[in-house]
Amino acid sequence: MNFDAVIVGAGAAGLFCAGIAGQRGLKVLLVDHSAKVAEKVRIAGGGRCNFTNRDLDPRAPHKHFLGDNPQFCRSALARYTPADFIALVQKHGIPFHEKHKGQLFGDRSSEDFIRMLVAECDAGGVTRWQPCPVKAVRHGDAGYELDTDRGAVRAKSLVIATGGLSIPQIGASDFGYGIAKQFGLRIVPTRPALVPLTFDGAAWAPFASLAGLSLPVHIETGGKKDRMAFDEDLLFTHRGLSGPAVLQISSYWREGAPIRVNLAPAADIGEALTEAKTRSRKLIANELAAFVPSRLADAWVQADAAWQRPVNEAGDKALQQLAQKLSHWELVPTGTEGYRKAEVTAGGVDTRDLSSQTMESRQPGLYFIGEVVDVTGWLGGYNFQWAWASGYACAHALGA
Repeated sequence: MNFDAVIVGAGAAGLFCAGIAGQRGLKVLLVDHSAKVAEKVRIAGGGRCNFTNRDLDPRAPHKHFLGDNPQFCRSALARYTPADFIALVQKHGIPFHEKHKGQLFGDRSSEDFIRMLVAECDAGGVTRWQPCPVKAVRHGDAGYELDTDRGAVRAKSLVIATGGLSIPQIGASDFGYGIAKQFGLRIVPTRPALVPLTFDGAAWAPFASLAGLSLPVHIETGGKKDRMAFDEDLLFTHRGLSGPAVLQISSYWREGAPIRVNLAPAADIGEALTEAKTRSRKLIANELAAFVPSRLADAWVQADAAWQRPVNEAGDKALQQLAQKLSHWELVPTGTEGYRKAEVTAGGVDTRDLSSQTMESRQPGLYFIGEVVDVTGWLGGYNFQWAWASGYACAHALGA
């Protein structure tokens, strides 16, 4: 069977690209080894899909994207903006709301967005084969030939939209990286990103009982030249730390490096404890509970006998040490929860081997879009916007 373009991967980027290319008059085949489409869309945002972010500034992609060259995504993001995708959502009558920091979520279910993407494919007459693994890919004078479970297909162009290694339980694989290597393209080493951090069992024992506790924090990692910081909520787990603050910082954390956390960023704990000493007979933990959750305050004072007493009986030095520990908690993660819990994969197909205008690689007619590329966004809808923007750029290049 012959097509103008074969797109491998029916996730956010692949579905979107296929729909646009089909509507531009191309004969498109969309193929995926999974029975279900867009599983990451389905589970995103707690099942409501955080589909884009209003705060994205395409003129400064380095603010919200990382990779060996964050500027690579500038062209695609400028040509297909959050406003463009919002217009499509509104055209399909999907209600949505802004949660905070520009994050847009559907009011009902992620299924609304999956139906929209499939409808766009249907409008473009896209042929969809699922489940249908691709066994081999070859390139010759006539373009690309793919051996699939439903037979051989030929196409002038081949688009790889297979995503990264994150969440293997919903079908993630290294297929896209294998195709890139087959045709001589470089790969930036991959790692889990937007992922919970873990700590050594013995070192974490004093905090394991805090699992489920959440609070707003200031978190940072890196040195003077590469420091990154976020103000978000942190969540204690049985094995370490999670929540938006930790997911964000995990993308920038490097093995062996510390993270630094201010557990009470809205208060000057040292000043508050010094003032409390002049008027209160409460236990130090009870005074701390005005600024951090009481469970955390109780656990924290167990580290030093000097903190397990009424505040008016504590020494000034002990109070200042306690304040310092709370506002400058420095700890070194032993690892992450890995691809099983990572929302995205950092690294991927090297952008030096791709056109920022079209997503075409140095191998003529071979394109890469979405998460398989070395472009990783912050938490909060940025990765989906990259999927839409890279898919749009590719679809228009296919039809040129």
